[in-house]
Parts: sequence; C-alpha cells; structure tokens
Amino acid sequence: MPKMKSKSGAKKRFTISARGRVRSGQAGKRHGMIKRSKKQIRQLRGSTMIAPENSRTIKRYMLPYGV
Repeated sequence: MPKMKSKSGAKKRFTISARGRVRSGQAGKRHGMIKRSKKQIRQLRGSTMIAPENSRTIKRYMLPYGV
C-alpha cells in the first residue's frame, strides 16, 4: 500500500506537540491592528492549542504521520 500524503497547507500551519496536541498560530494578527486594543494584541502573542475535537480531524486526515 502506498503511504498517505500530508496536506501541504496543514504542514505549514500546524505542529504536533510531544503530548500529541495540535499547536497553531493565533488568529486575528494579520492586519487591522489599529482596531484592536493593546490588551488584545498582547494576549494574541505566541501560539495556541487547537480544541481536541478539531485536532482529531487534523491528525487523522491532514497530518497522518504527525509531520
């Protein structure tokens, strides 16, 4: 059987942590920073963990080998 391919868009957006949780960048930081409060910009730093119900789909279909 051939190997399954990982979705190349998912490889660029998600990483799988050592505990198996899916990490991604924060949403809402691309443009329009003048509309957001300083507190909101500060809290959107770094990365975030995806919800378990969504991470199951990402790991099963988009990143089958945990790239």
